[in-house]
Amino acid sequence: MSGTYRLPFYAYVTRPMLRLLFTPIFQIFSRVKVIGAENVPRGQAYIAALNHVSIIDPPVALCFWPESLEAIGATDVFTRPIQGQLLKLYGTLPVHRGEYDRALIENILALLKSGRRLMIAPEGGRSHVTAMRRAKPGVGFILQKANVPIVPVGLVGTTEDFIQRGLHGERPRVEMRIGRPIQLPPFPEGAAERREARQQVADLVMRHIAGLLPEEYRGVYAETAIFPTSYSN
Repeated sequence: MSGTYRLPFYAYVTRPMLRLLFTPIFQIFSRVKVIGAENVPRGQAYIAALNHVSIIDPPVALCFWPESLEAIGATDVFTRPIQGQLLKLYGTLPVHRGEYDRALIENILALLKSGRRLMIAPEGGRSHVTAMRRAKPGVGFILQKANVPIVPVGLVGTTEDFIQRGLHGERPRVEMRIGRPIQLPPFPEGAAERREARQQVADLVMRHIAGLLPEEYRGVYAETAIFPTSYSN
C-alpha cells in the first residue's frame, strides 16, 4: 500500500473552476435532472458506479453529483489535445486499460481510506450504444478490496449524438438516477472462489445499475436487473 492519497494541489483550484464552467453549459444545451440525490451517503467514502455510453457521462456525473468525486481515466485519453488536458486539470487518476495496475489500485484504496469518493464505470470504457456490456472482473477486484458502500448510478440521455443534438437546439433530456447504496456480501476465503466472486460482484453492481435504467439501456443485464422500489421503467 502506498499509504496516503494526496490530491494534486492545483486540483483544489481547477476542479471548482471546471465545474463552474461546464455545469451551466450542460444546463444551456440540455435538460439535466438528478433523481435520488438523497441516496448519496454524504461525508464518507464510497464508490459511485455508473453505466458508460459516451464521453459525456463522466463530466455530467462530476458536475451534478452532490459531492466532489475522484475519477479515473484511460492513459491513452490523456494524450488527446483537449480531453487529456481536462483530465489532468481535474486531477484524474490514469489507468492502463486491460492491465493489472497495482499503482492505481493502491491509489484507489488510499483515497477511499482517506474518506474520499470515487466514480467508476464497471464496463471498463464507453459502450457507444445505450445497451450495457458485461462488467470487467478487474472492477470486482477493486470492489472486493475497497470494502465501502457502492452507489449505483444510471445515466439516461448521454448518447453519442448528445453534442450534435445540443448544438442544434434540441436540448436533450439527461437523467442521473442515483440508487440506494449496496453493501457487498463477504468474499469467500479460497483463492479460486475469490477470483470467481470478482465477476459475480461486478455483475451484481451492474444489475443494480440496470434496474435504474430504461429497458433499452439494460443490455446483457436485461433479464437479471434488480429494480429499486422507486423506479419502475
